Parts: sequence; structure tokens; C-alpha cells
Amino acid sequence: MALKPIRVSQLNAYIHRILQTDPVLGNISVIGEISNLKFHSSGHVYFSLKDENSKINCFLAAQNLAHIRYDLEEGMEINALGYISVYERGGYYSLNVRDIEVRGEGDLAVKFEQLKKKLDKEGIFDRAHKKEIPAFPENIAVVTASTGAALQDILKIVTGKNDYVNIRIFPVKVQGPGAAEEIAEAIDTVNAEFPDTDVMIIGRGGGSLEDLWAFNEEIVARSIYASDIPVISGVGHEIDFTIADMAADMRAETPTAAANAAVPDMDEIKMIIGEARDDLEDKIGVQIKKREDMVASLDIGALGKRIDERIEFSRLKSKNILGQMGRTLEGMIAGTSLKTEDAYHRLDAVTAVITAGQHRADMLKQQLDNMDPRNIISKGYGAILDDRGKMITSAAQIKEKDMLRIVVKDGDADVTVDEVRRKTDG
Repeated sequence: MALKPIRVSQLNAYIHRILQTDPVLGNISVIGEISNLKFHSSGHVYFSLKDENSKINCFLAAQNLAHIRYDLEEGMEINALGYISVYERGGYYSLNVRDIEVRGEGDLAVKFEQLKKKLDKEGIFDRAHKKEIPAFPENIAVVTASTGAALQDILKIVTGKNDYVNIRIFPVKVQGPGAAEEIAEAIDTVNAEFPDTDVMIIGRGGGSLEDLWAFNEEIVARSIYASDIPVISGVGHEIDFTIADMAADMRAETPTAAANAAVPDMDEIKMIIGEARDDLEDKIGVQIKKREDMVASLDIGALGKRIDERIEFSRLKSKNILGQMGRTLEGMIAGTSLKTEDAYHRLDAVTAVITAGQHRADMLKQQLDNMDPRNIISKGYGAILDDRGKMITSAAQIKEKDMLRIVVKDGDADVTVDEVRRKTDG
């Protein structure tokens, strides 16, 4: 016997109550592929979940979508967790989704790859946008947790290597709800209120992918990209790689590595400077000795002394020759049968030759005296020498910026050529 007839709305309401009270349908997990994906202006999401043989309509409320860490896409295979509900007015049922897991990969891994692809397409990771980390920063900002070991490591490294820098600490949450927003806000604050900051370090110590996730959020990546101050990202351990690392101007494997990259080692710099100073002193000493030797070789007094010695040597040599000639003539006279008159005639001729030789020797001496640099310089003249100590005799030997030495009777001076003026024909 059939039951009393009921209205359609009553039937749908009854089915709704049955489904809600069913322990299986009230908390079910369904595997399928997303299709007919639609994002409503209200923030709700509508899609179908299908397999090879069937499909079911799905509804994802806006408040639940906010907890999904990745973007839903057509064809994505998911595990939808929720409950079956009936839309009484339409008379159809659907899966109301509370949460979603991605099949084959972890939720965070999918979210990471999706955001990475999106930001890379926008140029957020472009090397052309990267700013150079200053070699000698004066002011450093550190954005990290105030109680974490990362901050202590950073302070220890920076102050140990370089006690000339100023460090400003901006404490933030580095994991959990609201962490990404605090990190992004701190980056923006450093830029707005402390523009004299030379470099900024952001990061935290190691942890799981979930623990590090704040540094994989889009809001952090965009704040790093917009920063006018160079940013070094040091998140987790060497094997960890975050979106913040890719957006930063420099990626460091750890917070300790970030601190090392931010400042130079002053002890090492002092050692390098000391070695360079010693090397420079040695080279300067060699050049000074070289110049001293050059100056000594250009000593006008020594040059005049050498000329005097040559003149005296020539005098002695001439006197010796005259003596030899006189003795030779006396021997010739004594050993011949010439008449005395003829002998004296010959002696007179020889004497004339000797006298002429003496006169020529005197003329040569006078010429040497005239050429003596001391005599020339004493008359108000000077000598111009190049950087190798050679005498300058023509303007063609001189170029602008040449270093020359001017020698006068009571000293010398080094000069630099500003302009060369040469005489032209006519």
C-alpha cells in the first residue's frame, strides 16, 4: 500500500535530512578530475568532478577556498573532502567541498609550482631586475623572528666580521597564519622609513615545507621585487629553495650564509691592504733608487771634473810628446856631421812645428773650456734632460705630459710639460 502522496519540496527536504544524517555521506572523500570549473563573482567555486564513467557536481564556498593553497585548474586530479547535500529548490544533489588534496603531489608542492610559474611569467625573477649587493654597507636591516636562532647567527657573523656597520632588527613571525603579511609589511617599512639602509637580510632557520611556507607566499615575493633596497634571502638549509629566494637580489643557502654575503671581513681587508702597502713601498723604493742613480749620472759637477781630467791628461800627453821630440832632435844633431848652422835651421823648423802644435793644443783646450757645461750654465744657461737622463736638443723630442728635468748652475727642478710649441717654416 502506497504512502500518502507528498509534495516535491517535501521529498527533497526528506532526502536532504537523510543525506545529512548518513555517516558516510556526511564526511566523504571523492577522487576525480576537475571539469567545468567556474569562479563566481560571489567568491564561490562551481565545478564537476568526473572519472571515466560518471561525474558529480561540486560546490566550494568562498570561505573554504581561502584555505586552499594552490589555484584550481581544469583537468587537475584531486581528492575532494566534504559532504553530500541536496539543493532542495533544484532537486539535485552535489558534493559540498570543505578541503582539497592534489593527487600524486602534495598540496604545497603544487601551490609552489603554480606560483613560481606565474611570477616567472611576470618577470619577478628576471636577473635584469636584480640589484647589486654593496661591497661596503654601513646600515643593514634584518627581517626575521626575534627569538629564533637565525637572528643570533646573523648578529654573530656580521659583528664578528665587521664592527663598523649598524644593524636594525625588524622582528616578524616567520611561520603560521599572518606570517607572510608581517614579512611583507616589514620589507615595505624598511624601504619607506629607513631609505639609508644599504642591504636587507630576510630569512629564518630550517624546518619543513609547511614551516617555511610564509616565504613562498605571493605577497612576500612582490614586496621583495618592489624593494629599492637590495635583499638577501636566507631561508632554511642549503637544500631548501623558496619563492623569496628567487625574487631576492641574492639567494643565500642559510641565514649564516646571508650574513657572510652581506658584509666584508675587515681583518681580511686589512691584511690585503697591508700586503699592498708593503708591495707599493718596495716598488717605490726601487723607483727612488733608480732616480737617484739617474740624478747622480747627470751631476754637472762630476761631468766637469771628468772633462778637467781629460784636459789635464791631454796636456801631459802633449808635454811628453814635446819632450820626446826634443830629445830626438838633440840626438839627431849630436849624431850627424851637419854644420851647426844647418842644424839650427832644422831645429828652428822643428821648433816652429812644435809651437804650432802647442798653439793648436791651446785652441782645443779653449774649445773644451767653451763646451764645459759648468761654464755654459754659469752664464745663465741650463740643460734640459728627459726621464732617461738624455739631453733634449729639439722640441720634436718633447710631448705633452712629459716629465723633464731642468739643470741650472745652483740646482735642478722637475717639471711637467703642459704645451709644446714648435717653430714653423716662414
